[in-house]
Amino acid sequence: MRPRDLSDHVEYRAGRGIEEVARELGRDPEEFVKLASNENMFGPSPAAVDAVEASADEVHHYPTADHQDLTAAIAERWDVTDEQVWLANGGDGALDYLSRAALDPGDAVLVPAPGFAYYGMSARFHHGDVHEYDVTTDDGFALTADAVLDAYDGERIVHLTSPHNPSGARFTLDAVERIADETSEETLVVVDEAYGEFADAPSAVGLLGGRDDADGTDASASRAPRDDVAVLRTFSKAYGLAGLRLGYAVVPDAWADAYARVNTPFAASVVACRAGLAALDDDEHVERTVETARWSRDYMAEHVDAPTYESHANFLLVEVGDASAVAEAMQERGVIVRDCSSFGLPGCVRITCGTESETERAVRELNEVLA
Repeated sequence: MRPRDLSDHVEYRAGRGIEEVARELGRDPEEFVKLASNENMFGPSPAAVDAVEASADEVHHYPTADHQDLTAAIAERWDVTDEQVWLANGGDGALDYLSRAALDPGDAVLVPAPGFAYYGMSARFHHGDVHEYDVTTDDGFALTADAVLDAYDGERIVHLTSPHNPSGARFTLDAVERIADETSEETLVVVDEAYGEFADAPSAVGLLGGRDDADGTDASASRAPRDDVAVLRTFSKAYGLAGLRLGYAVVPDAWADAYARVNTPFAASVVACRAGLAALDDDEHVERTVETARWSRDYMAEHVDAPTYESHANFLLVEVGDASAVAEAMQERGVIVRDCSSFGLPGCVRITCGTESETERAVRELNEVLA
């Protein structure tokens, strides 16, 4: 007995962790700083930590009410209905729900190359095909409607990452709307805004009839709600809850009923839901995170002795020549950065925005390695 043919499937390669690297090098983990996985430099919200601790003695209960509470809070934040919020086990869980809801065997998705590997992985899990549109260094990783539409061939789902990983570039809202306008009525445009809090730009949630700013300062009431766009968001980045695996999709109102038919039972745990609810209310933590990330981006771009690309996320892509050699040398110096060879960019490393001291250390060590 063997599993089905998985030869077309790819492996997701995560950034290396401190404990893993320290064991490999036989060194103290305290010597290292990890700037490879775009995690929150300040950790989780203190309010979320309190919620996690307070939930420990209730993990024998299923999270029915907790799902409802967090869903309602997210819906209120974006001014959409509760039914439009599909809570999930991380943003990848929300991707799976959309694949289940949209794809018949043999349907295709259109994904960016380079890009988040899980777009294609999720499609293949659901017996779909994967086509690509190029995001290249030739034009500084510009994300345009033309690049997507030139490659479009009737795919059932079109994935847009904004800000894009690993480049940090973003789509304008006009570009997203044009792509939705010029693709088939049977095509769902999925806008992955995992790094959306770090971008000084409106959210595509505004295209669904909700606010295009989660703070409620910029409502998008002039647009008629679309039924062909969905938006992904996560608690892993700006909210610092990556280890709890919590994300969601905001879907068109017409898709609301599908959630109950495609989601896994209790996709987010009691602990994750309560931590998410607490983190959602801690605006101060998110603001501090975003402000520090913007400072770190600017500092690295100004002081690194190598070409960089404009970023709207909490990381910076740097051209270093031989990414594997540079990442290994940085690791020896105690700074873990992401070798982007797995993205098809063997000349680039991606550096997560850290605290001021972490950022300054990363720049100093990188410049010495490059020298």
